[in-house]
Amino acid sequence: MRVHGNTTGLSASVIKSLERLYRRRVPFDGLTTPELTRSLADVSHTTGRQVGVLVDRAGQVDHVIVGDAHKLFLPDVGRLRAAAGRLRGLRLIHTHLANQPLSRDDLVDLTRLRLDLVAAICLNPADGRPMWVYYGHNVPVRDGADEAPFHTVGPVPYSRLDVNPAELVLALEAEFARAARARPAAAPDGRAMLVHVGEKSAGGVAEESMRELRELARTAGVEVADEVVQMRNRVDPKYVLGRGKLEDVVIRAMQLDAEVLIFDRDLRPGQAAAIASLTDLKVLDRTQLILDIFAQHAHTRDGKLQVELAQMKYLLPRLGQKDDALSRLSGGIGGRGPGETKLEIGRRRARDRVTRLQTQLKKLSKQRKQRRSHRTRRGARVVSLVGYTNAGKSTLMNALTGSDVLVEDKLFATLDTRSRRMHMPNGEDIVISDTVGFIRELPKDLFAAFRATFEEAADSDLLVQVIDASDPARDEHQRATESLIVELGLEQIPRIDVYNKADAAGWEVARMCAASSRGVAVSALEAPSLKPLVERIQESLSRGAFANLAAVDIDASDAVSNA
Repeated sequence: MRVHGNTTGLSASVIKSLERLYRRRVPFDGLTTPELTRSLADVSHTTGRQVGVLVDRAGQVDHVIVGDAHKLFLPDVGRLRAAAGRLRGLRLIHTHLANQPLSRDDLVDLTRLRLDLVAAICLNPADGRPMWVYYGHNVPVRDGADEAPFHTVGPVPYSRLDVNPAELVLALEAEFARAARARPAAAPDGRAMLVHVGEKSAGGVAEESMRELRELARTAGVEVADEVVQMRNRVDPKYVLGRGKLEDVVIRAMQLDAEVLIFDRDLRPGQAAAIASLTDLKVLDRTQLILDIFAQHAHTRDGKLQVELAQMKYLLPRLGQKDDALSRLSGGIGGRGPGETKLEIGRRRARDRVTRLQTQLKKLSKQRKQRRSHRTRRGARVVSLVGYTNAGKSTLMNALTGSDVLVEDKLFATLDTRSRRMHMPNGEDIVISDTVGFIRELPKDLFAAFRATFEEAADSDLLVQVIDASDPARDEHQRATESLIVELGLEQIPRIDVYNKADAAGWEVARMCAASSRGVAVSALEAPSLKPLVERIQESLSRGAFANLAAVDIDASDAVSNA
């Protein structure tokens, strides 16, 4: 019979009075009872603090809570909901020290916890007698409607209080269930709110950043319910977007039946804990979202080990947090992959696991090196396709080699390096390697884990940088790719820029882009357009020592017109 909340400074007799509240019974068809109201009012008037109870539908008092003069501090009451269309099964009955309507905190608790009902009994400041009652409950909201997800009633004189919570709550649940059935089937991993918080001094990158986050969410199997963009002078160090705005986002998520909050940034462990303390929604950051996508797409032993290593490195600094954010990652979006069963392990065991993973990856890296050495001895030239994720590298590889590697219109569809032979017009056989796609601000742990995957590109004779000519952010994507090429130490390898998806972008646009970097415009879906690229590859490889490719003066416009 624990008393929750702000018990500091309470006398032993007051604590005993609060503990006795657990003996009270409140029928489901009554908002409160005279005995419970009198007990709450006496303690509240004596202490000058709000006092409340959470009562279940069987009439049992589940929690007794003490706050301060202005609000309560509700304990953790478990997961978000039992099932779609269901409310929590708990109602909050508490005191206000004056005639005050339901506060913002009351309404946030009502919506974020999906309580059956919240009632405030307002006391006479002079003698502590109950005078007025305000109560509120959740209501279904039509998709796309800008409506409050709750309804409030009051003030109602305490002596005239006549409300039947049983009838009200059961009718509401039936209405919620009808609304849920009418809603289109959700994505496999539910609905999510996307949140971008940026500093005003950073410039206008929010739109492109949100577009990429939206695509990441789609790839992960999440339906985007809504998007929130906030530009601030300074990112809130605790809640990222500020407590008040975060509460608004949580209420909006309840309106839209969203289950996940996805932040377009990496959250520090303290920030993730603070945000999780204010909501029962699953909270993910950009790194977790990318890790989840990698976990879905990793099929080889190499890929699975690399994903688990990145997951473990991400979780290590968060294992000591005293919030339940990680407990919400037991499955679904943000909780997939070989490492999801390790969430409750201690730091020491986690570090041991990281060490073992690194050892296994080193062995696999050595095996790959031996395979590359064997291929080199046979004299096979290697051309690696590199570029931003979803630029069309796998489609281009299929078109060049006649292979049928997996192609999907999703980010990071390729996680494992794939190599296929290609017969050149001059009779030479070369090896075309498809690599993991790049992305801006690739999480450092993920980059470190997958660094070995790029060893294939490091031993290449030629890099073909594939750029999506139809993407409005192609210039930014090209800069991000080139930055990672430098970071990987691949900048000395000769490179050809290939502007893919010219059919989608328009050939004139693709041709102009290609001309700016002496590249080649192609469409991987149109075989004739690949001829200039094949000739360019053959000419580059025939140079032997591979002098600076910039000296190769090939007019991109002629290449396209010949297609």
